[in-house]
Amino acid sequence: MTESTGSSPAAGPARPTLQEVAALAGVSRATVSRVVNGGAGVRASVQVRVRRAVEELGYVPNPAARALMTRRHHAVAVVIAEPESRVFSDPFFARQLRGISKELASAAVQLVLLLVADPGDYAQVGGYLSAGHVDGVLIFSLHGDDPLPALVDRLELPAVYGGRPGWAGADRTALYVDADNLGGARTAVRHLVERGRQRVAVITGPLDQTSATDRLRGYQEVFPDADPALLAESDFTAAGGRRAMEQLLVRRPDLDGVFACSDLMASGALAALREHGRTVPGDVSVVGFDDLEVADLWGVLSLTTVHQDIEGMGRLMARLLLTRLELAFTGRAAEAAALTPVVTPARLVVRDSS
Repeated sequence: MTESTGSSPAAGPARPTLQEVAALAGVSRATVSRVVNGGAGVRASVQVRVRRAVEELGYVPNPAARALMTRRHHAVAVVIAEPESRVFSDPFFARQLRGISKELASAAVQLVLLLVADPGDYAQVGGYLSAGHVDGVLIFSLHGDDPLPALVDRLELPAVYGGRPGWAGADRTALYVDADNLGGARTAVRHLVERGRQRVAVITGPLDQTSATDRLRGYQEVFPDADPALLAESDFTAAGGRRAMEQLLVRRPDLDGVFACSDLMASGALAALREHGRTVPGDVSVVGFDDLEVADLWGVLSLTTVHQDIEGMGRLMARLLLTRLELAFTGRAAEAAALTPVVTPARLVVRDSS
């Protein structure tokens, strides 16, 4: 898709929300929803207060929110903030989508996949979501201050995020599923230290993503005074891992350990080490993160890595959203508000590379 020069749906003044109407009228969001969708079961005096608040604020119910209260589409959007080339080449996304698909299929809910490759795609994604085609949305691989969360909030669509929210002003009530990136990274780096490695480098993912920053923090907890020359930022791809490893070998040719914050980056690092005549784990020990076993696919030794249950995390994301939707459809707002994020364990799997 080509980049649009127009503004995205996230730009411009925010329109009044259901929550703002509820606050002004002194009632719950559920009561406002019932009034704007017909008023069944709401006292006349309360309806008058709500309608006055609606008129004063200029609130207009969006199609997605109205559809949620009146009918079910039995469809969920999965929005990934990455281009097709990344999504369909990275085994991480395949595993997570498989978990999501299995869980939704078991509930007879259709999966609708939407990718955001460049700024021009936000208008198309926003248009689709605002048309009321889906009951809720699963979102992952967000970078920095991505406009998707604000867009979903304005549309009042139930959402679950893959990964800990990290955007500016993130709603603390946001539901998400994540792995213990900090603890997993800390364990990986400690393992390298236990193997006698003293000059351990780290190859991070994009530092506008919380998974990357959490894994870097795990490294820094073990090496709080690490030489900055031992840190290289990359992009969670094999090619990026190779480039980062080559930079590290130039800056610190004496390094004896590498923690690559994804298995794809680790596979690229292994290829670079081999090209530079370094033996693994003889000269340099290498640890990855994900447990995709991609090193085997590259025809080199098996990779020591941090295991996270990627498919299981996908299933948990879908299950959490389906639960939230069921509670919303049956009017159990208090139970929906009590739902909490899920953080899954991460554990080290020791293989040949360390």
